[in-house]
Amino acid sequence: MTRIYLIRHAEAEGNLYRIAHGHYDSLITERGYKQIAALRDRFADIHIDAVYASDLFRTRTTARAIYEAKGLPLHPTPAFREVGIGVWEGHTWQELSMMDPEELHRFNRDMTNWHVEGSETVQDVLNRYIPALRTIGEKYDGKTVAVFSHGTAMRLVLGTLQGLSMEEINRSGHGDNTAVSLLEYENGQFRVMYRDDNSHLEAKGLSTLARQAWWKDKRMAEKGEYYAPMTDSDRAVLNQRGGNVPSEGHVVAVRYEDEPIGGVQMLPGGVIGWYWLRPDWRGKRLGIPPLGQAVQYFRAQGVESLRLCCADDGLRPFFESLGFVPGEGDEMVKYIGYRERETI
Repeated sequence: MTRIYLIRHAEAEGNLYRIAHGHYDSLITERGYKQIAALRDRFADIHIDAVYASDLFRTRTTARAIYEAKGLPLHPTPAFREVGIGVWEGHTWQELSMMDPEELHRFNRDMTNWHVEGSETVQDVLNRYIPALRTIGEKYDGKTVAVFSHGTAMRLVLGTLQGLSMEEINRSGHGDNTAVSLLEYENGQFRVMYRDDNSHLEAKGLSTLARQAWWKDKRMAEKGEYYAPMTDSDRAVLNQRGGNVPSEGHVVAVRYEDEPIGGVQMLPGGVIGWYWLRPDWRGKRLGIPPLGQAVQYFRAQGVESLRLCCADDGLRPFFESLGFVPGEGDEMVKYIGYRERETI
């Protein structure tokens, strides 16, 4: 018999910024690194013989909780990737709910019939994923393996291995970041011993899902921010509220239910010149997702570090929580490249 721990990656940029990321190579967030530390503690006394992960950065980084701590090599395996979402990549979930509400509903509640340009089908995912799990089951008979993967792909695979119909899978819950499931493989058959356990997060207040509401909605949708080039009308509304909207660079308006509530200015070289939210919209966790627009914009240009000037001591902890560190003077810097952190 082979025991296989199937583990979702830690909180990544898509989870925090509410952006659809399938095969997009996103980074782990600051909370995600804390989740990895909690996962490492959970497995401290559990013997593991081998570690596999999808080849994407967010799973490979999360896998360090086990393979690095136990001195094992990592086996990156594309078969364990997230569902490929084609032309949806990089769009916010709010944008998708506006652009393609029926397909978004199918993605969440009727996935067999979901399809967008360039996406995988449910069967595509199962056809690459389950044979790769079976190969591990056969290769490591009598041993224990950890496999790091992604939320939607795992939801499909776990439900299938439990013998659920697609209708039942569509109604099933979502696993938290770093949630742990346990499979047993014997005589060509899988058994799901338990799934989606996040007790190591709950004990430390690190659950991602506990801070979000989309998964509680019947359509698994959420009201959120979306973004568009700053218009004269947006500028007038924001300036009236004290925004002092700049005109230089690439300026994006932050919108909520068709109302401009803030904006971000992106200047050459990874500089965020203006990052602002209307006072009447602050304190609602809406100041974090716009950073994702700057991250994706500059990363696509090959920029590896974001820079901004923050002379307000009251705001610096906010940016520090998003991974910015002090630079020279009032400057703060955030690394957005793919160099691994030295320690987890």
